[in-house]
Amino acid sequence: MKALDKDLPGPQATERTFTTISGFPIKELYAEEDLAGFDPQRDLGEPGEFPYTRGVYRNMYRGRLWTMRQFAGFGAAEDTNLRFKYLLERGQTGLSVAFDYPTLFGYDSDHPLSYGEVGRCGVAIDSLADMEALFHGIRLDQVTTSMTTNAPAAIIWAMYLVTAEKQGANWKDLSGTIQNDILKEYIAQKTYIFPPRPSMRIIMDILHFATANVPRWNTISISGYHIREAGSTAIQELAFTLRDGIEYVEHGVRAGLDVDAFAPRLSFFFDIHNDFFEEIAKLRAARRIWARVMEERFGARNPRSLLCRIHSQTAGVSPPSNRTTTWCVLRSRRWPRYWAGLSPCTPIRWMKLSRCPRNSRSRLRCGPSKSSRTKAACQTRQTRLGVPILSKP
Repeated sequence: MKALDKDLPGPQATERTFTTISGFPIKELYAEEDLAGFDPQRDLGEPGEFPYTRGVYRNMYRGRLWTMRQFAGFGAAEDTNLRFKYLLERGQTGLSVAFDYPTLFGYDSDHPLSYGEVGRCGVAIDSLADMEALFHGIRLDQVTTSMTTNAPAAIIWAMYLVTAEKQGANWKDLSGTIQNDILKEYIAQKTYIFPPRPSMRIIMDILHFATANVPRWNTISISGYHIREAGSTAIQELAFTLRDGIEYVEHGVRAGLDVDAFAPRLSFFFDIHNDFFEEIAKLRAARRIWARVMEERFGARNPRSLLCRIHSQTAGVSPPSNRTTTWCVLRSRRWPRYWAGLSPCTPIRWMKLSRCPRNSRSRLRCGPSKSSRTKAACQTRQTRLGVPILSKP
């Protein structure tokens, strides 16, 4: 194809280089020759058919709308229980539990290392009684629950199962997800407790147990989200996530599990930035690569073992809208704690910073809000590093 004629009337191209968010150059125009070697049947296919590039189901969300969950958790179990009921009453179709840092690291709320973090960026769960209070009045066999827990996932999930059992539910009727992705903790989020090999043994025990006893449960949510939030590009997020997934399958097979017995319950969790086409390409590549790896490398025969089923959330970080003020979600565990006792997971609507979060001269601005959760957060900030006292919304 000939280059664009620069003599034609109209605005002329500038010398700027246009790229995706991940830095891949974007051409001025794409045409047929850019698809040289592309086989539509082999590389694209139809939705719901191998290699599932265009979707793992034939009619995708026309057949069934996606499950909608708001990541929720704060204060004591009773506080979050009220929040769950509020969300369900307003049409939310699933629950997503955020746990505080002491819970994620396996500490009780009264442990000295928990001081200042209890109930701050998630709900505090120390015992079975807390778990029962968290889901009081919510039938666990009638709602799907996602729990963002990794190192202590076996213990947290055990509490959940016992709570469901005490409600009279059959474990085989329970559906939901535990994140349980310890490999990405070493890469990005850092809420690990044990070394990698013992952690992988625990995960294999969970796979064995779930396959036999809780067959509808997603045992690992293989997560790229945290890797992207830690600074990776889209292609790095994809590469690390799929490699983590391969490692879990390798360990499962080595532990004596039939790949078609546990692989259908593996799911993925990707970050969605605001580069529309790059994110579509990332998800399409993930589906195609995973299907081929499962079939060719692991010999999977169950079609469901080939499906890259994806949960996604919009990015907590994005390119600044201007040079002076940006909205930010704070993720660093090294966040300067003298800034009003803020948690690393303080939600986006609670704060506005005049500069980059890592700049020690940034100024915090908090506006008034009728949100009970925001009021609770302000109470928390006022206590500085003290254990927050949260009232019910």
